[in-house]
Amino acid sequence: MARWEPDARGRMLTAALELFAEKGYDRTTAGDIAARAGVTERTFFRHFADKREVLFANPSPLDEAVVKAIAAADEQTTPLQMVLDGVREAAVGLAEARTRPQAAQRARIVEATPALQERELLKMAAMTAAAQAALTERGIGEPTAAMAAYSGVAVFQTAFSRWVSGATELDLPACVDEAAATLRALT
Repeated sequence: MARWEPDARGRMLTAALELFAEKGYDRTTAGDIAARAGVTERTFFRHFADKREVLFANPSPLDEAVVKAIAAADEQTTPLQMVLDGVREAAVGLAEARTRPQAAQRARIVEATPALQERELLKMAAMTAAAQAALTERGIGEPTAAMAAYSGVAVFQTAFSRWVSGATELDLPACVDEAAATLRALT
């Protein structure tokens, strides 16, 4: 095995996406992923608790981007705009970390696997909770903090779905802007 090659984690992510697409999530093992990535199974488990975590590793940068933007927002900014600015920053980071084809492939795998759908919902719930807590920390009361957090994360989810579908040439941050404009037009 080529243990000396750099970016074992990235190679394992690529291998997992390929194998999940080829064989299906349920028929792919951690050992399969490790072998395809050219690492040992032990190395795989040093990076990930299980094969599901390959798809959900490092969700906190998204949450951190949202919280940081909320904390840095001007006092005159509305709670909803604080969250929208945060999810846009999260979108910038995500688009830098993953290519659209890679994100689209991951989205298809998640959509096809109920257990992964549940994990994806938990990830979005964590982002919502982080945004709501950050707004509360700024002194924004309920139900305003909750409504702004849920609305902002819904914008992110809508934008992400549109981006990975290939229905637009826009990049992910621009999809967030477009979804935010659509939300504003509803009121």
